[in-house]
Amino acid sequence: MSKKLKQILTYILPFAAAVLSAVLYFAIPESGKQKQMKSPYYMCFLLAAVILLAVCIISGIFAKEFGKKFKTRLPFYAGLFLFLAVLNTLVSKTRLLPVLYFPSLDRVTGLLWEQKLFLLKNLLFSLGLLAQGFVFGLITGFFTGLALGYNRHVGYWLNPVTKFLGPVPTTAWIPLALSVFPTTHGANVFLIAFAVWFPVTLMTASGIQSVNKVFFEVSETLGAKTFFKVFRVAVPASLPQIFLGLFYGIVSSFATLMAVEMNGNSQGIGWYINWQKSVMMYDGVYAGLIIIAVLCSFILTLLFKVRDKIMVWQKGVIRW
Repeated sequence: MSKKLKQILTYILPFAAAVLSAVLYFAIPESGKQKQMKSPYYMCFLLAAVILLAVCIISGIFAKEFGKKFKTRLPFYAGLFLFLAVLNTLVSKTRLLPVLYFPSLDRVTGLLWEQKLFLLKNLLFSLGLLAQGFVFGLITGFFTGLALGYNRHVGYWLNPVTKFLGPVPTTAWIPLALSVFPTTHGANVFLIAFAVWFPVTLMTASGIQSVNKVFFEVSETLGAKTFFKVFRVAVPASLPQIFLGLFYGIVSSFATLMAVEMNGNSQGIGWYINWQKSVMMYDGVYAGLIIIAVLCSFILTLLFKVRDKIMVWQKGVIRW
């Protein structure tokens, strides 16, 4: 196969997969067990995805770097369209899967559209709660790890405490947090902060301790004070480990967010998922899970961009 033909097939494949999904949607009759929606929401979603895909491909013609990166993702998008086609056929056109637990893609995408404002309100609440907890956990974790890694006297007293408290699952602290804090919101912020605090502390301390002692000796010879040695030598050298702790903290914070929003909250994506499950509306459960997955992926991608911008000096040295 020639290189040119291979490139053409790469661009055609996602659209062919989308067309196949549409053909299966209209050609195969419904099983009759799924609740019928007012509009073909899944087809509307598929059409919007195809239009967005075409816009990105056209944009790649003018923005060469973006086009080169986007081209490598086209086979993945083709596979995603094929997966959705097979999934929709199984849940809507056959009787193989129980309807209660496996709603059609029309129902899931329809719920996302019909309840978009309500879902947005819950998403904003979850984002506010997540941001507060993450900031508190990041700040305390960074300075705790800095003290543990740089000062052996502090480490003598704090290391046992960190090793004792850190491995305990965050959800195990829910009853105690609800008893100690005057409001549920305060308890939830603390629990999310705790989920972020331990990985950030652990990786920051590990990064500080792994810095070559020669760097400190050279800086001290040149007249550097403690503040300079900590924030201009130790911290920059340990940034890879610090960011690794941030990634772990983000994942832990999302898991904790889902758990704490099911305890005494009346809004939030975690509360929404729990509410939909309690009323046996699993299309809402899947819609909430999709929102959480997209949000977590977006934040992680943004954090990767920030890390690459800050640590541009390591480009080509370390493969991410």
